[in-house]
Amino acid sequence: MLSNILKASSCRFLTQSLIGTRQFNKFLSTEPAKVEKITVPLEEDKLFSKLEIELRAHDQAVMKSYSEFTTMTANNLGIEIGNCFALRKPEKARLTLLRSAHVHKKHRVQYEVRTYFRYMTFHKLTGSTLDTFLEYIERNLPEGVALKATKTEIKRLPDYLNIK
Repeated sequence: MLSNILKASSCRFLTQSLIGTRQFNKFLSTEPAKVEKITVPLEEDKLFSKLEIELRAHDQAVMKSYSEFTTMTANNLGIEIGNCFALRKPEKARLTLLRSAHVHKKHRVQYEVRTYFRYMTFHKLTGSTLDTFLEYIERNLPEGVALKATKTEIKRLPDYLNIK
């Protein structure tokens, strides 16, 4: 009972002290608040005719699953998908090393590194969609896969080249 009396008296004290201040009176006024309008100039979004992506990897299964992820992402964003193909034969690099550093010159070991390629094209993109798409697929790029993206932008002809 004593705690309820203390709470009630402290609430009365707070409301009386707030009512006396100017800041509280501003909140009680019924006048609408003044809102400043901020105008931002609209920029034209860039248009891209196509986006070419080249994927390189040493593990073919990882690259294939990533290309499926990329096409699924493009479908969800409403991007038109063009050709998607892989080269039949991987690029091979062979390295021959001696087994022994100083003796037994005839004993050698050969190592082979295979690099698989996959090419993908996407058509009719806007600048904002392209930026979002590229950022998303780059953030989810798995280890061992390299990505190279080439954009083809559509631009207007200069005024001095327009034929009338």
